[in-house]
Amino acid sequence: MDLFDSMHTFVRVVERGSFSAVARELNMGQPAVSKQIRALEQYLGGPLFARSTRHLALTDQGQRFYSHCQEILGHLETATLGFARGQERIAGPLKVTAPVSYGRLCIAPLIGTFLQRHPDVRIDLRLSDHNEDLLKENIDLAIRIGAVKSEGLVAVSLGTSPRRVYAAPAYLDRHGQPCEPDELTAHNCIGFTLLEHYDTWHFKHSAGALDVAIKGNVTSNSSEAIREMVLSGLGISLSPEWLFAADVEQGNVHSVLNDYETTALPVSAVFSRERRRSARVMAFVDFLRERL
Repeated sequence: MDLFDSMHTFVRVVERGSFSAVARELNMGQPAVSKQIRALEQYLGGPLFARSTRHLALTDQGQRFYSHCQEILGHLETATLGFARGQERIAGPLKVTAPVSYGRLCIAPLIGTFLQRHPDVRIDLRLSDHNEDLLKENIDLAIRIGAVKSEGLVAVSLGTSPRRVYAAPAYLDRHGQPCEPDELTAHNCIGFTLLEHYDTWHFKHSAGALDVAIKGNVTSNSSEAIREMVLSGLGISLSPEWLFAADVEQGNVHSVLNDYETTALPVSAVFSRERRRSARVMAFVDFLRERL
């Protein structure tokens, strides 16, 4: 019995929930898959699945072994791909997508440095505030802000995006500056609709946590549009620091409620499992992790 091969088959059975589905995936008969799992159980000295149930269910020992298998096989894949990438020349086309504002302000300025390191790579940077279908559009890498829910994709953390509450001086002159989060209910708050629960802003303070249900006469799915509306004095927004950094420095916008911490958004590099074998994709991911 090949232990690593059997562990891989076991993990796929758990993830697919069916012996027959894994048999089709691995181009082998279902009896062969069952035999491999039985041999693994004999090697371990106990059952991995509860056979009395109508559906596949892991035993307690099976659940623990599954967690260990994921970790072990993940390390093995990382080591294998790392060795292969070390032999592969970093060159060729690289299609990257990112949110419009984040791509313009945070990703585009880094492209030149990356290409200095890897001059044989050709980058096609596509900016969109909608999550592109990576497989359909043949995209190598997507930069996503917020929770990543796409199944079948690999997400690598690039860090987090801290947020603050922003308003233009003209707006604050007309409506006053909120000193406590609950005072936001009396203000015109602009919601970013691409985020879940965009109409509830979460704050933390030494005294505890607070959720505020915000209200306003405008929402948008574009952070660029929200920035322009804040600059025009229309209302208040909860936005990433990078979106208003230059405006704050120039005095065109003020951050308020600075004694309160807001929830930072995760920033991830997302790609298909097949792209993990690409030296240029992983080189760009490593570069972004270093810089971001």
